[in-house]
Amino acid sequence: MNKHIYKTDEYGIRNYSLLALGAAGVCLLYSVIGVLAMALLHFEVGAVNTNIKTYVDAFWTLQMSASTIGFGDHFPVTVGGRMVVAAMFYVGVGLVGFIGALIAERMLGFADTNVKNRELRQQNSAILAHNKELENKIDLLINRVEKLVGQHHEHQ
Repeated sequence: MNKHIYKTDEYGIRNYSLLALGAAGVCLLYSVIGVLAMALLHFEVGAVNTNIKTYVDAFWTLQMSASTIGFGDHFPVTVGGRMVVAAMFYVGVGLVGFIGALIAERMLGFADTNVKNRELRQQNSAILAHNKELENKIDLLINRVEKLVGQHHEHQ
């Protein structure tokens, strides 16, 4: 099952599936909306001039708040209800933005840092291997120079 959620690359780094991340984001968003809708309904039900009378009204209000659309057909009239909607706005904007970024990534592919990170790791590995090779050559060269200097001192 994990192979559908993420793939582990040759460096042991988990690269999560955009589809899995998007599904998790949507599930989280609607779970938060579902829970907060109960809180919103609790504050608004029975309030004077309320227009949020059912769970569906509360759910719709929070969905519109999260998306920043806010049609205005339903809105909180109590302080508690306004606090719930404000909380949903801040949480929802983050989650909707996250989901939007995943969609943009899938469509445009401009922010695939996983590929860039793998390329950098491969380049770093090659550089380190080359540095090790150069270090070995320098060690051999130092040994040869020391031998020559030693032989030169013996002949004097």
